[in-house]
Amino acid sequence: MKSKFLPSVLAIAVVFGACSLGLNAKDVVLAKKPTLHVDRSPVSDGKSPVVASYADVVEPVQKAVVSVYSKKIVRERVAINPLMRQFFGDIPDQEREHKEEGLGSGVIISADGYILTNNHVVEGADELKVSLPDDREYIAKVIGSDPKTDVAVIKIEADHLPTLTLADSDKLRVGDVVFAVGNPLGVGQTVTSGIVSAKGRSQLGLLEGGYESFIQTDAAINMGNSGGALVDAKGRLVGINSAIISTSKGSIGIGFAIPINLAASVMQSLIETGTVTRGFLGISAQAVPSEDAEALGLAKGTRGVLILEVTPGAPADKAGLKRGDVVLSIEGKGVTSWEDLRLIIAETTPGTKVKLAVSRNGKPLLVEALLAKYDEKPDELIPGVNVTALTPEVRRRNNLPARLNGLMVTSVADDSPYRDQLVPNVLIVQIDREDATDLASAKAALNPGRHMLYVFYHGGMRVVRLDVE
Repeated sequence: MKSKFLPSVLAIAVVFGACSLGLNAKDVVLAKKPTLHVDRSPVSDGKSPVVASYADVVEPVQKAVVSVYSKKIVRERVAINPLMRQFFGDIPDQEREHKEEGLGSGVIISADGYILTNNHVVEGADELKVSLPDDREYIAKVIGSDPKTDVAVIKIEADHLPTLTLADSDKLRVGDVVFAVGNPLGVGQTVTSGIVSAKGRSQLGLLEGGYESFIQTDAAINMGNSGGALVDAKGRLVGINSAIISTSKGSIGIGFAIPINLAASVMQSLIETGTVTRGFLGISAQAVPSEDAEALGLAKGTRGVLILEVTPGAPADKAGLKRGDVVLSIEGKGVTSWEDLRLIIAETTPGTKVKLAVSRNGKPLLVEALLAKYDEKPDELIPGVNVTALTPEVRRRNNLPARLNGLMVTSVADDSPYRDQLVPNVLIVQIDREDATDLASAKAALNPGRHMLYVFYHGGMRVVRLDVE
């Protein structure tokens, strides 16, 4: 369970709870898709009778919610005291390891064993075990996970399992009754009740650089509930419990769940390919400030998203969008914030044409853009090596001669296979005797095989040879 604790003043700390352990899926491609049961009707027709008990609704839900136990072996290097080496020679540093265990929950979404849970429940785990409500236990494997939405899909080898029907989370309303089902604090399966407190919660800082559009609920959610079910009064799955904000590390009635429409979209992509592909438009934007609406030619009360920058060559640029345009809707869905627009684009498959209703200088405009694929690591040249174009500021900061051009290495990850050949502040001037002028052409040049790089570092030119896999 991800938690955010608010110690009474203004400081906010995000605390990740019970489970931040998991496995990584590599190149998983499964041909068979799970059969999903979906009911898109509203939870009520506005004439709801008084209900004395929800036991008949909750009972079948409990059968499809599982506990997820994770284990991770953590290895630490223990440095030897230099005095010991003086007396006993060159003693190498020692390595010790210990086991970390975590607990979360999951929801069975197909009878053949696919389970939805949170990325932070399974991330980094060396072993996953799933316990069903009838005490059956299975070893699980990770099909795929997505830190950007905190969604993960795991699978157990079983069949004829109980499942939950998915609702249409877009049709949820503030005030709808919901139930949170999971295994909080390891006490055993627990059901708590509440209502939908808010929809579309974003900018909470719970997912760094991720896509936040949470359902907020006052149904009690605690550590261990992560990955469990949020269901409506018909027992349909409307969300995957993910995080809390708290002053006490326990529930104070501010819990968050990933809407099932978003989770299901990510799930399908993970099952089919093991990864998530997202659409890319190529703009930066912000909600239209109310004080600027008139200057932008908008009618009073008009909501929209003001484009601040358009990436050259991106789909938005090719479609003719410009700085100062106001996006009012995309594919008929109104947008009132940058987060709204960003999420809609991300959920749309690359290669899809989308129609944007735009206001330009107060005049309506319909723009059609062909979305590209979003690059999760836009500055990465080769695995673990990030670069940037040589701007005047970068040139001045590194005291580079005016005659040199190229790509500056900004960072090299500790686990990069190229960390011994490249380091930050190396200027890549040429790749195989061709000038390194931009990231796209440099990426294309570094195809699998052996390459020779001319680089400038610490005042001199050098040759670096790379074997790219």
